[in-house]
Amino acid sequence: MRFGLWNNFLLILTLSCVAFAQQQDPLTDPGFQHFYNLEYEDAMRVFQTRVASDPNDPSARTALAQTILYYEMFRNRALDSDLIGSSNPFVTRPHLKVTPEHQQDFQTSIRRAMEICQKRIDSNGRDGMAMYTLGVAHGLRANWNFLVTKEYISALRDATQARKLHIQASELDPNFLDARFVQAAHDYVVGSLPIGFKLLGFLAGFRGDREGGMRTLRQVAESGHASRVDAAVLLSAILRREKRPSEAVPLLANVSTQFPRNYLFRFELARMYADAGDKTNAIANLDRIEQLREKGTFSQTLSAEKVAFDKGNVYFWYGDLDLALDQLKRATTPNGSWAIDEAAMAWLRVGQTLDLQGHHKEAKTAYQEVVHLLPQSEVSKEARDYMNFPYKRKRST
Repeated sequence: MRFGLWNNFLLILTLSCVAFAQQQDPLTDPGFQHFYNLEYEDAMRVFQTRVASDPNDPSARTALAQTILYYEMFRNRALDSDLIGSSNPFVTRPHLKVTPEHQQDFQTSIRRAMEICQKRIDSNGRDGMAMYTLGVAHGLRANWNFLVTKEYISALRDATQARKLHIQASELDPNFLDARFVQAAHDYVVGSLPIGFKLLGFLAGFRGDREGGMRTLRQVAESGHASRVDAAVLLSAILRREKRPSEAVPLLANVSTQFPRNYLFRFELARMYADAGDKTNAIANLDRIEQLREKGTFSQTLSAEKVAFDKGNVYFWYGDLDLALDQLKRATTPNGSWAIDEAAMAWLRVGQTLDLQGHHKEAKTAYQEVVHLLPQSEVSKEARDYMNFPYKRKRST
């Protein structure tokens, strides 16, 4: 079995249930304006006030739970398009370290939202919004179990239940595009799996449709309401995985304009340009991020080293080795917001760049820095290999 593909299946199947907790328009709702601009603490305060003012509103509780989850993902540096890349790190990396307070608040919010929704469904079996919100709660719990507690089977059960509930909601109202978001993501994932995986019990009777899932995600991104931003972001990540970055550029350019303080969207846009062969726009977008950082546009801490690393990466892959080396060296010093593992990756790239320039003695010094920073890591093992066998660029096939 292809483990990398299985990792991707687990991750997308659960993550497709994360970011759709709102019923409000994310472009106008104050809580979700904060949320999509990475201002999670401000968003939590908005949703906590909403829960207090209307304790029987399940969507306020799921919105709060979603914000707690994303805050912890952001704090643990787990928000990146590489979540859905070809070699996913999430199954092998340690679980997210969350605060006890957030653990309790998340579980309480989800449990109470489920109780409220189930009571409404019991009273009215055609309450599509209650089904939708109950599916949201299951989806969020799936992600918590996947990312925090590493309970994968429980996560898959919740993700599957979210899909079933949203199918019921969309059958009651075929125009309810938001309820088709999860179905579309699951169609894509299952449609991408080998036949052996499709025989698993929780997929019984669900064939999937890879291209159909992507088409529906695009439809939700263009014409949905509460889920249109989430559909655009998920579709962009999938298009990167599918090696179709040019199609993702307009999607990310749009959300970057809608939520200008979200630098993650801007980084993703730069990467899509780079993947699409447009170095000029990739660097221009990174230059713009640097300018906005210096102006204090981003409320969350963004280090200069992060910008330098991404810029150095673009130059590295385009063969501009002198420019790459200059930027990458700026990214080798850990500080308050640039962690040791990120600095180690910068040193590794410095070594690779020096090897490509034919300076193996200097490259070995860079690789030694990697080993010094993270002696027991996979990146350290890679650096040790390059000490003996200089890095060479793999030829594309």
